[in-house]
Amino acid sequence: MTVLPHGLPLAAEFPDASRERWQRLVEGVLRKSGAPDATGVQAEEVLSSELQDGLRVRPLYTAEDGSAAAGYPGFPPFVRGGRPQGAAVSGWDVRQRHTDPDPRRANEAVLADLENGVTSLWLEVSDTGLPATALPDVLQGVYLDLAAVVLDAGAGFGHAAEQLLRLYEERGVGPAAAAGNLGADPLGLLARTGKDADTDALLAEAAALALRCDRDHPGLRALTVDALPYHDAGASPAQELGCSLATGVAYLRGLTSAGLSVDAACAQLEFRLAADADQFLTIAKFRAARRLWARVTQLSGASPQAAAQRQHAVTSGVMMTERDPWVNMLRTTVACLAAGVGGADAVSVLPFDSAVGLPDAFARRIARNTQSILLEESYLARVIDPAGGSWYVEQLTDELARAAWAWFQEIERAGGQRAALTSGLISERTAATWAARSTALAKRREPITGVSEFPNLQEQPLVRPAAPAPLGGGLPRVRRAEAYEALRSRSDAHLAATGARPALFLAALGPAAVHTARSSFAANLFQAGGIETGTAEGVDGTALAEAFAASGASVACLCSSDQLYAEHAEEVAAALKAAGARRVLLAGRPGEAREAYQKAGVDEFVFAGCDAVAVLSSVLDEIGVAR
Repeated sequence: MTVLPHGLPLAAEFPDASRERWQRLVEGVLRKSGAPDATGVQAEEVLSSELQDGLRVRPLYTAEDGSAAAGYPGFPPFVRGGRPQGAAVSGWDVRQRHTDPDPRRANEAVLADLENGVTSLWLEVSDTGLPATALPDVLQGVYLDLAAVVLDAGAGFGHAAEQLLRLYEERGVGPAAAAGNLGADPLGLLARTGKDADTDALLAEAAALALRCDRDHPGLRALTVDALPYHDAGASPAQELGCSLATGVAYLRGLTSAGLSVDAACAQLEFRLAADADQFLTIAKFRAARRLWARVTQLSGASPQAAAQRQHAVTSGVMMTERDPWVNMLRTTVACLAAGVGGADAVSVLPFDSAVGLPDAFARRIARNTQSILLEESYLARVIDPAGGSWYVEQLTDELARAAWAWFQEIERAGGQRAALTSGLISERTAATWAARSTALAKRREPITGVSEFPNLQEQPLVRPAAPAPLGGGLPRVRRAEAYEALRSRSDAHLAATGARPALFLAALGPAAVHTARSSFAANLFQAGGIETGTAEGVDGTALAEAFAASGASVACLCSSDQLYAEHAEEVAAALKAAGARRVLLAGRPGEAREAYQKAGVDEFVFAGCDAVAVLSSVLDEIGVAR
C-alpha cells in the first residue's frame, strides 16, 4: 500500500467493488422508491433508457463491456481520429456558413468572420440566393491562399466551381494553395428535391470535376457526402450514417469508373454530418462514421493512408427553435463540444437565430465565439480523442456502428442509395422514425426548454429578414419545436385579433403546499400552447365557480392532491360546469375514480406523459382560437 509522507495510507482497506454488489445496492434503492421488484440484471434494466436505433443506455459500464478494438489515432479503423496528432496542433477548422443573397452584406460578414477566428468559409450559392457570379464580390479582400472555401450550389455546382477556379487564377493563387470543397453532391440533391431526371448528368459532371481537382488542384475536393438531408428529415443517427455510407460508396464507384484510383477517389470526398445536443450520441456518431468508412475503403482496396474520413460537423437544424431562440446558444455549444470531442475535422455552428431568418452580426459572432471558447479557453482540442477509453462511449460507438452498417447493407440490397431514394425506401424509414420521435415530443418525454417546457409568453419574437428558400420537393425538413410553435402562433394571432391571449382557469384545491406541484405542472403545460393561466385557491365549489366566472375564461383545470380530489373534485367540477365552463380538465391520473369524476363534469385528464400537443390543440379549439 502506498503511504503518504505524513504517514496516512493513500486509501483505506475497502473491499473490491463488484458488479453484483452494486446491483444489490440498486435493488435496495428500487425497493425504497416503490419501483418494480427487480434483482440482478433486472435492476440494471429498470435504470436503462431507450435510444433510437434499438440502442439502450445502461446505468453502469465496466471493462467487462467489450467492444471492437478502437486502434490508435491516425490509424485504421480511425475510431480515435483521422490524424495521429488529432486537432492538438492547430485545432479543428472553424467553418462559418453564409446564406445572405446580398453580395455586399455577405462580403462584410465574411471579412468579419475571418478577422475574428473563422478559418474557412461555407458559401451557399443558388439561383434564388447568392448567385455564383457574385463570388468575386463576396470574396473581395479574402486571402484565398489562407482561407479554404466550401461551396454548396445544388445543381449549379459546376458553374459555381468554374467561377471559383477562375477567381483563384485571376488572383494568382497557385494550384497547390487553393483549398476547400467544390460541393458536388448529386445524390444529396436528389434527396432534397426528389428529382432524378438529371442525376446521371450531374454524376458525370461531378466525376469530371473530381478528375480535374485530382490533376490540377491537390488541395481541393470535388464532392461532399452530405448527410444533412436525412438528418433534417428526421432520420436517426444510424440511418444518417447508413445513408452517408451508401452515398460515399456510390461516389467511389462513379469516380473509379471515371478513371481515378481508389485512393484518389477517397481524397475527393468530404462527409458532412449533423451534431446535436445529445453529446454522447454525437461523439459516438463521428467515431462510428470513421470506423465504418475505414471498413468500406479497406474492402475497396484503398491504402490505409487514404482511408481516413474527412468530416465536417454542422450543428443540427432540427434542434433549433424559433421561440426562445436564445436557448439555441446552449444547444449549439453542447453540439459543438461533442463534434470536437468526436474528432470532426471542421465544425460549423449555426447562429442561434438561423431558424428565424438570416442571422445578424451578433448571432454570427456568438456562433464563431462558441468555437473560439472551446478551442482557446477550454483547450478542448489539446487532448487527442478525449472520449477514448470511456467504456460507455466505446460501447455506444460499437453498437451505433453495427446498427448503421445493417441499414447500409439494406440500402445496398435495395440497389444502392439512388435506388433507395427513388423507390421511397429512405423516405418511408425516416418518416417512421420521425413519427415515433414526434410522439415522444408531443408527450414531452423529449422536452424542449423554452418551448414545450418553461415557455415565456412575454418574450418578444425576433425579427429577421427571410433567408433564401431551401431546396424542396424531396425529403421534408423538420424541427422538434414545430408542433408547439404552431400552437403559439395560433395564440399570437388570437392576441393580435382580440387584445388578449387565450386563457384557462386553474382551480387550485387546498393550500399552496398541497396544490403547487400540479398547478405548476398545469401552468407550464398550458403555457406551452400559448394559453395564459389564472389561479384561484380554495375547496368551496361555489366560491371557485364565482372566481371562474369573473376570470372570463371558458375552460378550467382542477389542480391538487389525490386526497383532496377524492374529497372535493366532484363538487368543484360540477360547480364549474354550472358556471359555464365549456370544458373541465383535471391534473393527474385518476385511477379508479375516473368514472366518478367524469360523471361530475371532468372532461379530460392531463398528466406527465399525456399527449400535450393534442390536449393543447383541443383546448385552443374549445376556447375558439382559429387554426
